[in-house]
Amino acid sequence: MKAETNFSQIFPPIFDGESYDLWAVRMEAYLEGLDLWEAVEEDYDVSALPENPTVAQMKIHKERKIKKAKAKSCLFACVSQNVFTRIMTLKSAKTIWDYLKEEYAGDERIRSMQILNLMREFEIQRMKETETIKQYSDKLLGIANKVRLLGTQFLDSRIVEKILVTIPERYEASIAALENTKDLSKITLAEVLHALQALEQRRLMREEGSVEGVYLAKWKNKNSGKNKKKELFQENRHLKHVCKSHEQQEEANIVEDQQEEGEEELLSMSCFMTKKPSKAWIIDSGCTNHMTYDRELFKELNKTDISKVQMGNGAHLAVKGKGTLAIKSHSGFKLISDVLYVPDINQNLLSVSQLLGKGYKVLFEDKNCVIKDIHNKEVFNVHMKGKSFALNLEEEPIINEDTS
Repeated sequence: MKAETNFSQIFPPIFDGESYDLWAVRMEAYLEGLDLWEAVEEDYDVSALPENPTVAQMKIHKERKIKKAKAKSCLFACVSQNVFTRIMTLKSAKTIWDYLKEEYAGDERIRSMQILNLMREFEIQRMKETETIKQYSDKLLGIANKVRLLGTQFLDSRIVEKILVTIPERYEASIAALENTKDLSKITLAEVLHALQALEQRRLMREEGSVEGVYLAKWKNKNSGKNKKKELFQENRHLKHVCKSHEQQEEANIVEDQQEEGEEELLSMSCFMTKKPSKAWIIDSGCTNHMTYDRELFKELNKTDISKVQMGNGAHLAVKGKGTLAIKSHSGFKLISDVLYVPDINQNLLSVSQLLGKGYKVLFEDKNCVIKDIHNKEVFNVHMKGKSFALNLEEEPIINEDTS
């Protein structure tokens, strides 16, 4: 009884003549919560009591009569004054409901025209350069939900296809990663939005002045007889597979050029401006695979069809295998599967797209990166340090034993 009293205190939706389809959905749910929808939907007759009625018959008769009166009262109370003047002479809740539907929802011909206009609006949508993924997806979902309210099915898969086809070229790397890790015919809308928003968050951090994934290069040229130094600005891009569909990501980096006579070109790189290999794992939305330089971390290492990975400047790094890591932490040994062994990098990379491909969720919120498993259980919670998310598996609390 107390729960029923609390529910009745919820303010009912008020209909003012606009957005009837939204109001009808909310009003139906409200009446169902009060156990009054039956009186609107069926418009049953309350039979007269027989002679010498029993107590049970009298109780049922009274309840059915009261429900009809309450349903009518609710509908009167849930419309504006202008709408009320149109329905105040109607005698039953069913009659009121049908009148409002006919008056404001329109007939089938009008609804069909509305659906056609909405579908046309959906088809012409294109994401603007100034829009975010959330703004664009909200706009598409708004149109789709209007179509659904008019009684027509509109699958999320259609929204997924629309997003993948119409977003700007700067998201091409994430789309390529999804193509490599997921069946796009079965991918969910949430997975697509998480992947694209992760890349968007990464770009935003770069625009704020972050310098991530820096490669320090030494250039030795056989045409010079003297040692000299000069500054060379080189575009920095994430390590990624050789794939034409991957976009080149822009970021400037200062490298040192040393020239010595008689020596050939030599290129060496170091992630995040570190001379020594780092044991931390960078959570990277631009990298399509987990990668490590440390052979000793592998529990098992197998051959792989991937022979090399490519940097943005065209240089290629050899891939020596693919396997599963066994890492000792404070909470025991933890496993990371499908990791590429790339000896020539000195920064471990944890791929966001590969995590998403395994059903994990990756959320960037309030300078934290939260990774959850397929059961929505938190696996990692990493705070942003120096404009990046560096996960130290020997320090971070880890819940699950398999981070794929």
